[in-house]
Amino acid sequence: MPTPPQPIEDYAVIGDRTTAALVGRDGSIDWLCLPHFDSPACFAAMLGEREHGRWRIGPTGPATTTRRYLPGSLVLETTHETATGTVRITDAMPTGDDRADVVRIIDGVDGVVELEQDLVVRFGYGRVPPWFRRVREHGEEVLVAIAGPDRLVLRGAPLPRAHRHAHRSTFEVRAGERFELDLCWQHSWLPIAEPVGEAEVVRTTIAESSDWLASLDYEGPYLEAVQTSVLVLRSLTDDATGGILAAPTTSLPESPGGERNWDYRFTWLRDASLSVDAMLAVRLDERVGLWRDWLLRAIAGDPADMRIMYRRDGGRELPELELDHLPGYGGATPVRIGNGAAEQRQHDVLGQVMLTLERLRDIGLADTLDAWHLQRALLDELATHWEQPDHGLWEMRGEPQRFTHSRAMMWAAFDCGVRAVESGCDGDPTRWIELRDLLRDEVLTLGFDAATGSFRQHYDTSEVDASLLQLPTIGIVDARDPRFLGTIARIEQELLVDGLPLRYRTTGVDGLAGDEHPFVLCAFWLVIAYAQCGRLDDARALMERLIALRNDVGLLAEEIDPATGHHWGNFPQAFSHLGLVLAAAEIAKAERRAG
Repeated sequence: MPTPPQPIEDYAVIGDRTTAALVGRDGSIDWLCLPHFDSPACFAAMLGEREHGRWRIGPTGPATTTRRYLPGSLVLETTHETATGTVRITDAMPTGDDRADVVRIIDGVDGVVELEQDLVVRFGYGRVPPWFRRVREHGEEVLVAIAGPDRLVLRGAPLPRAHRHAHRSTFEVRAGERFELDLCWQHSWLPIAEPVGEAEVVRTTIAESSDWLASLDYEGPYLEAVQTSVLVLRSLTDDATGGILAAPTTSLPESPGGERNWDYRFTWLRDASLSVDAMLAVRLDERVGLWRDWLLRAIAGDPADMRIMYRRDGGRELPELELDHLPGYGGATPVRIGNGAAEQRQHDVLGQVMLTLERLRDIGLADTLDAWHLQRALLDELATHWEQPDHGLWEMRGEPQRFTHSRAMMWAAFDCGVRAVESGCDGDPTRWIELRDLLRDEVLTLGFDAATGSFRQHYDTSEVDASLLQLPTIGIVDARDPRFLGTIARIEQELLVDGLPLRYRTTGVDGLAGDEHPFVLCAFWLVIAYAQCGRLDDARALMERLIALRNDVGLLAEEIDPATGHHWGNFPQAFSHLGLVLAAAEIAKAERRAG
């Protein structure tokens, strides 16, 4: 029988801003792609079984486990208390050393604890077993695993011993004892790297992260949650390229055993733009210029060929494949790598990008001539196909529609372009003005369903969609407009599940079978809508509930089952954490307005 998987919320993330690992409450690293976020996984047990790759260090028997991130960082500290003693394990991926390392430091706190170390390396998403050997390098014995271009080197004590196509050991840790282990990835043809100095690089990583977080300028409520969320967003930003990932995982299902399993290890223009907006909302604008530079490189070329998502380095090839050898998280198949939605047309994307670039101009990050000319070309291209239907914000895999949110975001794109010219950028905005005004009239008429008193998902339905909660934020309608208040009322009536909103009712428009759970970002959008329209008590109540639904170290997946509190979808999810930051900032703004 397959081993039941740990709940998604039982994982914590560690990372070095080039990749990330998921560490279970039981001390098992069950997901890790090396050397980059979108590289093939060498630990893939999260999408299968132990034999698909993991690295566990944890008690051999029952234990009471507590975890936390060390202050100002995503360095994970896990404390296991057993009947015979207490042990503490610190897990980190050091930053700033141009290496890909996982460091695990084991400290005996009290008594004596027997630990198990179980190392199962499988390159190629759990498919390729390596050749293991023990060698002496730099004055110590190390364990080396090689397969093709990949090599992992484990150093430190105690090294596990070969056992049935894996490496295992048990050892005792007494109070006051310390063991340090380092797992380093390298290209297999390079000399084995020198020791990293585990304790020192962990201290340096914490200090560097804390220094960055100290620049956060936020005086509103929910400070701890905001701090954790911006650290998550930073951990998902590729340090070299500036690409901001949607999540570090693939194919974690949106419902038990379901088929809504997608690869999120890429940079969506929309998600990345909103991540930058979240950073700007708390005035963490130190490196947002890196994202703008990534954006301009990624979308450079033919404006007609702008994609909705790219690789972290700006690459455009994201072919969607299914990994039949992996049984999936809890049996949820298919397991996918790549993402076919990259080929979709989604008209809302340029609007979100233009809004974020405008906010960057507002804080003094002026456009270069090339940057503005690219934006101008993209707007001119949008003006040639604005009438076409699209797949919408939610990447519907059914027939294209004229989605109200998409049409409103096109309005925002042209509106930003007009304001840019009015503020001194070159160009003739005549056509943009014409389309901006036409789109606004269209959204406020065809996008509004008079029979239900609310805006609608698309022009050929009476269904409602949580994306409509964004309309006041982009400025096309006032939050206190009766049409928007009617939209909130319908969302409350038709989309809430135990008080949390679905994206939409899964009635077949998305081209997929099955249902999904409430979408965390949409819940934060509802918080923002409440704050904008004056329902501050409702905004606070929902915000506090959402914060309570985070896992024990403050992380959020894409969706949450309100009946059980279980998290679903890829994890941790940038959408969810940027939503938390933007919602906290909106509540703070509403509280200032209220005096």
